Amino acid sequence: MTQPTPVPRLDLAPKLKRPLSLWNPLDYLRLLYWVFYFPQAFRWYVDTFGGGYIQDTEMNWRKVWKLLQENVIHRNLSLQGLLLIIFTPLVLSGILESIGISVTWIGVGFALAFGVANAMTFVVANAVAFGVAFGVANAVAFGVANSVTSGVALGLANAMALGLANGVANGVTSGVANGVAFGVAFGLAFGVAVGYVVFGFAFGVTFGVAMWGVAIGMAISVAIVRPESWLIGLFFNIRYLQKSSLLFLRITSLPIPLLSARLRKWLQQDWEMGLYNVNQLLAYTLQFIPVVKAVNQILAKTSSEQIIYRVSQLAEAPFDWKLVGFVSASLTKEINLQLIRGFLFIRYWKEPFFPPLRVETRLDTPARATAAGFWYLHEKEPAKAEEAFAVVRPILYGEEMYTLAQNLAVFHHAKDFDDIVNIKSTSPPYQGGDTEKVLRPTTWKTISSLHRVVEDAQLVKRSVSRATRSFTLNHALGELTNILNNPQTLPQAERELILDIAETWQQALLQIAGEVGEISITKPVRNPYIIGDPVMGEKFVGREELIRQLEELWVMGEQLQSVVIYGHRRMGKTSILRNAANSLGSGVKVAYVNMLNAGNISEGVGEVLMAISDAVSDALNIQPPDDDKLLKLPEITFKRYLKQVVDKLQENSLQGLIIAIDEFEIIEELIAAKKIPDNFLGYLRGLLQMNSKIAFAFAGLHTLEEMTADYFQPFFASVIPIHVGFMEPAVTRQILANPIQFSDNDVETLYITSPHATSSQEDFLLDYKPEALDKIYELTHGQPYLVQLIGFVLVRRYNDQVFELGRDRDPVFTVEDVEAIINDTDFFKRGRYYFEGVWSQAKQGAKGQQAILEVLAPHPEGLSYDSAIAEVSKKGFDQKNLEEAIKTLQRHDVVEETQGRLSIIVELFRRWLVQQM
Repeated sequence: MTQPTPVPRLDLAPKLKRPLSLWNPLDYLRLLYWVFYFPQAFRWYVDTFGGGYIQDTEMNWRKVWKLLQENVIHRNLSLQGLLLIIFTPLVLSGILESIGISVTWIGVGFALAFGVANAMTFVVANAVAFGVAFGVANAVAFGVANSVTSGVALGLANAMALGLANGVANGVTSGVANGVAFGVAFGLAFGVAVGYVVFGFAFGVTFGVAMWGVAIGMAISVAIVRPESWLIGLFFNIRYLQKSSLLFLRITSLPIPLLSARLRKWLQQDWEMGLYNVNQLLAYTLQFIPVVKAVNQILAKTSSEQIIYRVSQLAEAPFDWKLVGFVSASLTKEINLQLIRGFLFIRYWKEPFFPPLRVETRLDTPARATAAGFWYLHEKEPAKAEEAFAVVRPILYGEEMYTLAQNLAVFHHAKDFDDIVNIKSTSPPYQGGDTEKVLRPTTWKTISSLHRVVEDAQLVKRSVSRATRSFTLNHALGELTNILNNPQTLPQAERELILDIAETWQQALLQIAGEVGEISITKPVRNPYIIGDPVMGEKFVGREELIRQLEELWVMGEQLQSVVIYGHRRMGKTSILRNAANSLGSGVKVAYVNMLNAGNISEGVGEVLMAISDAVSDALNIQPPDDDKLLKLPEITFKRYLKQVVDKLQENSLQGLIIAIDEFEIIEELIAAKKIPDNFLGYLRGLLQMNSKIAFAFAGLHTLEEMTADYFQPFFASVIPIHVGFMEPAVTRQILANPIQFSDNDVETLYITSPHATSSQEDFLLDYKPEALDKIYELTHGQPYLVQLIGFVLVRRYNDQVFELGRDRDPVFTVEDVEAIINDTDFFKRGRYYFEGVWSQAKQGAKGQQAILEVLAPHPEGLSYDSAIAEVSKKGFDQKNLEEAIKTLQRHDVVEETQGRLSIIVELFRRWLVQQM
C-alpha cells in the first residue's frame, strides 16, 4: 500500500540572516522589493531583529523619539526609508526624462513631500515598519505618477498609485482578513462605482469623456488586487505549492488555484502541520479566502469528540484571529456586504480607511458554536462565550469550556472591591478528577488563583486582625501580580480577558484602604459585644498574637505543626479554633470538630472518625467515607480517606488541612470508659507522620501532661502546646474602645455622610475614660468573657439612659459607670455560667482546690503561701495534697503567687465567691 506523502512544511518568511545595512546598496533594492512585492516582510523584519512589531494606537512623538533613540533597528529602518522616499522618485523621474518623457518636477517635489509627511504621520500613529512601507510606496508611486505631463495619464497614474500605496499598507498592518476586505470590496466596488459617479463626472467635464472616471476607478482596483502578480506567480505555483519562492503570490488577494484543496488535504492528513501552514499563508500572503474555506470544510466533517479539541488548536496562536471568527461567521456573506456598501458608497466616508470585516457569529453547528466561543473569549466578551459554549456542553470538553466561560464572565463583571467580595462563582466540574484530562489546565490554575483572591478579599472585609488583613491583602495582590507577570503561560484566546480581570482587581484592592466615611448616632447603638457563644467573623478581636502564632505554624512554616490549645474556662479557645479557618487565607483549610456534639459514642472509634470525616468533608467539599465502612474497619477506612484528602490538597494547590478537635478531654473520658481503644492517639499520631500536609489542633481546659500520660504520651514530642492566657491590658483596652460594631445588615443605625463609608473598627461611637479602662482590667484581669460582659452591659445601660429615660449624657464611660453595673446583682446573674464553671472545675482533679478558694476569697490582697496552707489544713486537708491543688489552680489561671502571696487572679470571680459564702 502506498504511503501518503508527508505534509510539506511551508517556510514563506524572508531568508535574510542579518539586519539591513545603511551602507549596502543591495539592501535598498531589497527594501524596494519588500515595499511592492513582499510588504509582510516589514513585520517579520522588526519581529526578528527589532525586538517585536509595534502597532500602538496611542503612539505619539515622545514614544517614537524614545524608540528611535533606544532601538538601532527601528532607527536604521527609518533612515533607509527616508532615503528611499527622497532619492527613488528622483532617480526614476530622471530616467523618464532621459528617454524623452517630459517630467513635471514640481509634481515630483509635491509627491516627495507627500511621501515624507505620510511616513511621519503613520510612524507616529502606528509603527515604524508601517510608516516606512507606506511612505516609500506613496513617494515612489505618486512621484512617478506626478512626473508626467499628460492630464489623462496623470489621472490614471495617480489612481494606480493610490491603489498601490493602500495595497501595500494592507500587507503591512491591517491584517490578512482586513486586507482581503479592502482589496476585494473597496478596490473593485469603490473603483467601479465611485470611479464612475465621482471621478467620471469630474474628468468627464474636463476631458469630455465620462468613462475616464471608470478607468481611474479600475486602476485603483487593479493596483490593490495586483492581477499581474497573480499571473506571474501562477506559473510557478499551479502544479504544486512552493515551500518558499521569490515569486510566491504574496500581494494579491486573488485565490491561488487549487490552494483550498491542497490545504484541505494537508489538514485532513496532519491537522497540526496543516495549521502551521495556514499561519504561514496568513502571515506572508493575502490568501485568506481559500484558507477559511479549507478550514471550514475540514471542521464540518470533524466528529463531535474532536471538534472542541481541534478548534482549540486552531485558536492556540492564529496569525489572524479573524480566521477563528469566520469559522463561525460567513465570510462570503460579509464580503458580499462589503461589495454592496462599496458600490453604494456607504460607510467608507466615516469609517477607517481599511473597513474591518465584521464577525457575525452563528451557533447552528458544533464547529461554529465552538469557534464563536473562542472568538468571544479573545474579544473579551465572556458572557457571549458562555452562551456559545452552552450549545456544545454535551460533547467532549463542552462542559469544561462552558464552565470556564461562566467563571470568567462572573469575574469580568466584578469591577470594584464589593463586587469581588460578593462573587459566588461556579467551581470547575473536575475537582478530584485527573487534571491531565482537562483541555485548559493553565487557565483552570489561573481561575483557581482568582478564586483564592476572592476568598482573600472576603477575609479582608470580615477580618478584624490588622496583621491578618495586611497579610491576606498582600497574598491576594501577590496572586494577581503573578498572573500579570506571567501572561505567556495563558492560552491566547482568554489571555487578554484574564489580564484585564487581574488589572481591574489589582486596582480595586489597592483602593480599599482610602474609603472612609463620617458617622453619627441616630438610633440606639447596637451592642458590639458578644457573651456566651463563640465570637465569629468580624467581632473576633483581641487574639491577634495567637492567630499570628498559628499563622507562623500553619502558613509561613515549611510544614504544618500540630498544636494543643489550652487555658482558663471561657478564655476564647473555641473562638480561636472556629475563626482559624477565616484567618489563615485560602491556602490552609480547617476542619472543626466539637466532641461535645459527637453525641453518645456507642459504636467505638468509628463514630469518632465519622465526626472527623464529616468535618473534613465540609472543609474541602470531598465526599466522606461510607458510614458502614467506618464502623466496620474504622482505622483502615479513615486512613484511605486521608490519602484522598492529601490528593485533593495537592490538586487544588492548598498548603494543608488542620483537623481541629475542641473539648478534647472527652477523648480521655471515652478511653477511660473503654469506648475507644487505648492506642487511639497513637493511631492519630501515625496519621500525622503519613503526610506533612495534615496536622491536628486540640483545644481544652487541660495541658496534655494533666491528662492520662499513657494515653497522650505519643503526642508529647510532636504537638506544640499553646497557652491561651489572659489578655494584656493594651489588648483589653483595644477590644473595649474599638470593637467591630456593625455587620452589613446593621447600617440602618448610622447616618453615613459619605457614599463610600464602610463599617470598621472606627465606627464604635462610644468611648471610655482611661480610668474606666484601667478599672475594667483590674476587675477582669483581661478575661475575655468578662471583658465582653462588662462592655455589653455598659452599652445596654447607655441606650436605656439616653433613649429610654431621655437623659442627656456624654457618650463616654467612666469609672462610676463601671462600678454601677458591677454593683448591680443582675451582673453576676448574667455571668453565672462563667463563675459556676470555674467553681465546678475546681472540684475536679487535685483535692482541696475549692477549700483554697474559700480561704482566699475574703482577702483582695491575698494571703501568704504559708498562711493559706495553714488555714486550709484546718479543714482536714493534707499539706501535700494542698500543694498539688495550688499548682492545679495556678495551671488553670485561677490563682497566682506573687512575692510569696497567693491571691485569686480575677477580681470579679473573687467577689462572686464572697457573695456565695
